[in-house]
Amino acid sequence: MAVSELAGFLNLSTNKKKRALTMILSVSSCMLLLSAVAYAFACKKKRPHMKKRGSRKHDSDFSTEDLDELPFFSLNSIAKATDGFSINNKIGEGGFGPVYKGVLEDGKEVAVKRLSETSHQGVDEFKNEVILIAKLQHRNLVKLLGYCIHGDEMILIYEYMVNGSLDSFLFDETRNSMLDWPQRFRIIHGMARGILYLHQDSRLQIIHRDLKAGNILLDDDMNPKISDFGLARKFVGFDTSAKTKKVVGTYGYISPEYAMHGRFSIKSDVFSFGVLVLEIVSGRKNQGFSHKDHSDNLLGHAWRLFKENKSIELVSACLRESCIESEVLRSIHVGLLCVQHNVEDRPTMLSVVLMLISEGVLPQPKQPAFFTGESSAEHSVISTDEYMITLPYAR
Repeated sequence: MAVSELAGFLNLSTNKKKRALTMILSVSSCMLLLSAVAYAFACKKKRPHMKKRGSRKHDSDFSTEDLDELPFFSLNSIAKATDGFSINNKIGEGGFGPVYKGVLEDGKEVAVKRLSETSHQGVDEFKNEVILIAKLQHRNLVKLLGYCIHGDEMILIYEYMVNGSLDSFLFDETRNSMLDWPQRFRIIHGMARGILYLHQDSRLQIIHRDLKAGNILLDDDMNPKISDFGLARKFVGFDTSAKTKKVVGTYGYISPEYAMHGRFSIKSDVFSFGVLVLEIVSGRKNQGFSHKDHSDNLLGHAWRLFKENKSIELVSACLRESCIESEVLRSIHVGLLCVQHNVEDRPTMLSVVLMLISEGVLPQPKQPAFFTGESSAEHSVISTDEYMITLPYAR
């Protein structure tokens, strides 16, 4: 300010000085307030709240405050990592939506799971999977690295499993021979330990409800990792069972009490594990299994062979040279104990782990839950209750 101007200012009346000072303070206050609002808005954009989306059947509002410990990825970074969700990077698709292989800026390979518009799942399943698996740590569970929420986009970022899912080996004629018996036996053990952790040793205690070959991923050493926790449920203490009016899951793996009556428990997971064991040994799917001499599914066929003391005939032809007969027979026996029709007869996963590693005498299994002819599992189970439809669907 020039000296002449300063002198003029000093000669102003006291009232004019006060008015000028008030104006300066008012402008400064407004600027500070606007800055604070802008900062708060920026923070909110960075850690958004999930909004209800009318296009989803199961949507419900939830805040991302529960996810503060989990890294947040921007949609731009995920799009860049997957080359704009290129079809060339697509490695699979499930009930949640397509899965893409991505490479982050630091060179780390990831699996990007993106909720599709046509998915039966929505916000509830997304929240369920993120919150549950983010708090679980076990070598036989897939690791969640982060998430992304942007408008209608809901994305999960997982560690990349180079060998894909178990079903891509078991049920593929050209790849099934790549899994010899020692590898399959390790996979059975790893799955059992992972499920035991969920049921008993984790701080949340979880029933998975959708254990199947497609949800068992294999790392570069063929170690199994359980994935897809969108349908999982927590339980507390000894309250290890519940009932639902909406049955969801995959036919061939769902226990009878869950499929027919909506009752699920830790023994539902045990049943699914038993189906997996028999599929791993035989290299055949339970659902869609056929035999020239009868109309039983895989469980029924395994039961027939067991009663005739011919269980070794269940073994896949590609395993004949590598199998260890005692391990194979014990695995089949344990698998049949897990798929028994009555819930009370099935062992816990702790008992399963102990039976697999011991050489003691095993209890005799009772008849498994299986259907002949037109299986009830081939049809939707629909209730007349106007408030719900119980609809098991393949995922």
